Amino acid sequence: MFAYIKGKLAIKSTDYVVIDVGGVGYKIYAPTSTINKLGEIGSEAMVHTHYHVREDNISLYGFATAEELRMFELLIGVSGVGAKSANTILANISPSKFALSVITNDVKELTKLPGIGAKSAQRIILELKDKLKTEESISSEDAITETIQVGGDNLSEAVAALQVLGYPQREAAKAVASVNSEGLSVEDIIKKALLFFAKQ
Repeated sequence: MFAYIKGKLAIKSTDYVVIDVGGVGYKIYAPTSTINKLGEIGSEAMVHTHYHVREDNISLYGFATAEELRMFELLIGVSGVGAKSANTILANISPSKFALSVITNDVKELTKLPGIGAKSAQRIILELKDKLKTEESISSEDAITETIQVGGDNLSEAVAALQVLGYPQREAAKAVASVNSEGLSVEDIIKKALLFFAKQ
């Protein structure tokens, strides 16, 4: 319903902000990582938003980047992960590291997050990998062949991680191929590829 909200930062609390848009204050729950990136009270602020509707509650959740929003929406789609839990997870791990943990089956890294035990971590990996299988598959082999040939496993893992964050295979491969990946870790490749999307 709301792709983003942009206005004057009116209130800055520990788990939410209020942004004034034309005299209307929008209360937006956000991870501490997002709140810390916003300016001082009275400055202009913009957050990417998710309109969360439950039987007994309607809330707005806001994020500093589109990738954080995608990660939040993926997490709340996992059985047993609610909006508050997803918000807490986002405050403790970057989208690139989260995606890398999922595609490499890194249960240990995910269990470091607050409220995530071994079973929850395994469920997150299982359900998000299943989502990947249903992603757009048209010309997927053609889209990533050149990338894999040039950079091997690191680049193919980076492409898969970007898919976890919701990018189509073709676009993910294009972004990864634009990165000068020599000597970079998979996570660094992902971060640079995300900057490629941000510039578009």
